[in-house]
Amino acid sequence: MNSEITYAEVRFKNEPKSSGTKSEPPTAPKEKTNPQKSDSSFPKLLASLLILLLLLTISFLIAFIFFFQKYSHIHKEKTTLKEVPHRALECMKENLTMEDKDWSCCPKNWTSFGSNCYFISVESGTWDESEKKCSSVKTHLLVITTKAEQDFIIQKLDENNAYYVGLSDLQGKNNWQWVDQTPYNESATSSRRT
Repeated sequence: MNSEITYAEVRFKNEPKSSGTKSEPPTAPKEKTNPQKSDSSFPKLLASLLILLLLLTISFLIAFIFFFQKYSHIHKEKTTLKEVPHRALECMKENLTMEDKDWSCCPKNWTSFGSNCYFISVESGTWDESEKKCSSVKTHLLVITTKAEQDFIIQKLDENNAYYVGLSDLQGKNNWQWVDQTPYNESATSSRRT
């Protein structure tokens, strides 16, 4: 029995063409990538976008607060500037009926006479305390320079109370001087004792 041996060349689709007789066994097909891996990048992207949106919102809020404060400050200054001429006009209008020609604008609850403003305090304290309170508002105790001014002040005061004036003799040598450093002129004022 004679058997005949037949050889055949078999080619597989996945196998590369090779001229050699020795070939590697075909590799198993690669598994498809896990679909969950591609889905896991979506939450990361979404989280990144949300963080970016949050940062933009915070930045906008900070900028809004900053500009609102600036606007409020500018608005306040604008309002103040509008009030100053209005107040000045009221002062001029009020003083038009006065006989003397000196005009002044005084703070609220102050009285004007000539070109000066006067505030009559109802608080009690020492002379030094009173002078310090006056200095804290950039003014000083009363300085009288004329008889007319003295008469005006006397009309405004309550006779039952005592008041300080800005007259002192610091060395105790009968050398009286006003707190604005002008010397006391006895002929400009008259001493009134009750």
